[in-house]
Amino acid sequence: MEPSILDSAERNVSEILAHAVMHGPDDPAVVVYDRQSDLSIGLAEAYKRCLPKANILDYDTIDSNQILDRFKELTGGDLVVLIQTTRFRMDDFRLRIELFRRDLKVIEHPHLGRMTQSAVETYVDSLAYDPNYFRGVGRALAQRIDQAKEGVIEGDGEKLVFGDGFEKAMLNVGDYAKMKNVGGQYPIGEVVTEAKCLEDLNGRVRIHAFGNRDFQVDQPPVPITLVIEKGRIIGTEDSTPEFDVVLDNIRADEQGEVLVREFGMGLNRAFTRERIVADIGSYERMCGVHLSMGAKHHVYKKPGIKKKHVRHHVDVFVVADALSFDGEVVYSGGSWTVGQG
Repeated sequence: MEPSILDSAERNVSEILAHAVMHGPDDPAVVVYDRQSDLSIGLAEAYKRCLPKANILDYDTIDSNQILDRFKELTGGDLVVLIQTTRFRMDDFRLRIELFRRDLKVIEHPHLGRMTQSAVETYVDSLAYDPNYFRGVGRALAQRIDQAKEGVIEGDGEKLVFGDGFEKAMLNVGDYAKMKNVGGQYPIGEVVTEAKCLEDLNGRVRIHAFGNRDFQVDQPPVPITLVIEKGRIIGTEDSTPEFDVVLDNIRADEQGEVLVREFGMGLNRAFTRERIVADIGSYERMCGVHLSMGAKHHVYKKPGIKKKHVRHHVDVFVVADALSFDGEVVYSGGSWTVGQG
């Protein structure tokens, strides 16, 4: 990692620690990283600088049982940072879930190996944490979502309409004051909901990117148009072979249909239509609008959809010139227009 990018990483990590997870430089912490990617090594160095008294563990040279023993030495409120080129495998230990059960704070950076060298700076920029922006916009959107009867996405001459209200908005904005767990997967910046009744979603929408079968961002040469009736994708225009396969796989596993569920609003200004990273779980925070295809969306329960019977949740990123709730424009020109002073 170049020195200037490492300095940015240190600055951004210090903001996460101070303003999101509220963890001081001298507070107990364990940082686990690997040496399988430059980004993992660079982030580890940034955390070393910000947490000088932390226990720094190299996953590639230390037995997993020794790492688990270090976790056992921590007490509630201590911090674990997981910096992973792929994902750590420690027997049947489900890392983040088990750590949260012990009331530990967790910052997780998974799948760093999906970042190309040219995307390292973009990823580091996405870690910048401005609490006034993230919390202000997030809360403003949540307030409007929870009160709205209608939502409209407009882009490239197409219109998609949510016709009769939304599920209660969920926020991922680095404010853990009223949450059971502190931390999660980084980068952050998202507000999530879905239609109260999935069949109240109708219209057409164009997408400029989607998650492919390798969980990476796929950008078609021209945006793909989705035709949606009663919450289901019934047709496409300008599709690609890879997107067709994704749709076919969903239909094969989910009773011959493709439901549209998640309605996500990304807040992270480091990610745009032009400035991307390959990892879909990171790019999901892109400043703009995304939807999910497939019946899997465990945030909300819906009648007739059983958790154990659904398999697919594929993010698609919308060409959105404007988003409005009950006639009020909240997103326009690539920026959020509410909650910023």
